[in-house]
Amino acid sequence: MRIILAVSSILAFTLHADHWPMWRGATGLGISHEKNLPLKWSATENIAWKIPLPGRGNSTPIIWGEKIFVTQPLEAKQERALFCFDRLDGKLLWQRAVKYTAPEESHRTNPHCSESPATDGERVIAVYGSAGVFCYDLTGKELWKRDLGKISFEWGSAASPVIHGNLVYIYRGPDPKAHLLALDKRTGKTVWKFNDPAVNIAKRTDGFRGNKSREWICSFSTPIIVKSKKHEELIMSFPGSLTGIQPLTGGLLWKCGGLNPMIYSSPIVGDGVVVGMGGFFGTSVAVPIGGKDDMSSHTLWRTERTPNRLGSGVVHQGHVYVLNTNGIMECLELKTGKAKFSERVRGRGAKQESWSSMLLAGDKIFIPNQSGETIVLRARPKFELIGINSLDGTLTNASLAASEGQFFLRTHKHLWCIGIRK
Repeated sequence: MRIILAVSSILAFTLHADHWPMWRGATGLGISHEKNLPLKWSATENIAWKIPLPGRGNSTPIIWGEKIFVTQPLEAKQERALFCFDRLDGKLLWQRAVKYTAPEESHRTNPHCSESPATDGERVIAVYGSAGVFCYDLTGKELWKRDLGKISFEWGSAASPVIHGNLVYIYRGPDPKAHLLALDKRTGKTVWKFNDPAVNIAKRTDGFRGNKSREWICSFSTPIIVKSKKHEELIMSFPGSLTGIQPLTGGLLWKCGGLNPMIYSSPIVGDGVVVGMGGFFGTSVAVPIGGKDDMSSHTLWRTERTPNRLGSGVVHQGHVYVLNTNGIMECLELKTGKAKFSERVRGRGAKQESWSSMLLAGDKIFIPNQSGETIVLRARPKFELIGINSLDGTLTNASLAASEGQFFLRTHKHLWCIGIRK
């Protein structure tokens, strides 16, 4: 079954290999159709350029043609910014910054502006947490902005916007009043709002985080949009449930309970199956797409007490691939959940962990770890490590972006352009 995520009304643009228009690419599934991406590099080899960034950041760059867009916190100035770089040499073309001085909690490892931007080739949309949502044209002219209220959660926010047709989808959470919004991408006006089902769970605890149970109720998931035989579905991993929503109206299509209340990764899809994965010692569920009403009794499989997973995996030829935070790579059968292998891809240690999401190109999986190394593996149900490419050892929690035979990776110090453009 063919799975499609459109990021504009023109299908040709969405599948154009030259663009990487939002987090995890045009499909939102971390899949690149490029055939000439580099396999080997180092800090001094096969590097087109690198440029310094003014501070740390966890967001992933996006690319449209000759422009690269990156969100960047300017912590000393109490500003949140969008940078536009020239992809030829990394020159800064323009930046737009928003001042926000009100207190806003976040985890020490999650600086503000962890949300990646999104573009449709006409406008670029940046989400700045409590500082609001801003829309610019590709020259940096502000088109509209929205104050959507404060996000209140001790670990901050990180869900990235998704552009689809004339709408942009934004998850406003984690928060005691978390919700998913659809805004008109041309005006910023609200089209519909879908309340996070976990809000009712939160009301039953002592505060938003249960102080007695120490149970966190949160999702950092970015939604995806897929096409089943019947219709398009917006799929979101909420705390406690995997949910299908009608993209134009916000109506509930289906819901599958079973996820734990802490979610980091986004849903992944392939071969007519959607998989939602929970966070720290959480649960994973798999259901067919195109469902209706309560799908909890129609799960293809469900696993409990899985390892911690911050990054999102990929699906390839009937198998699910995911790298656990501790560096253990797992391969599961998509329709049964049966484990094919579980292997450590790197040595132990904090900087060998990975918060990044996978990128699949052909039969190869690329995934950075926190030391800025990119692990390259074969996407097949027998473990095969192709190589490990190191940069300068600087911390990164971002994911790779791919465009025209090059990778782009931001660390806490630099933006790297990897590979020679053909």
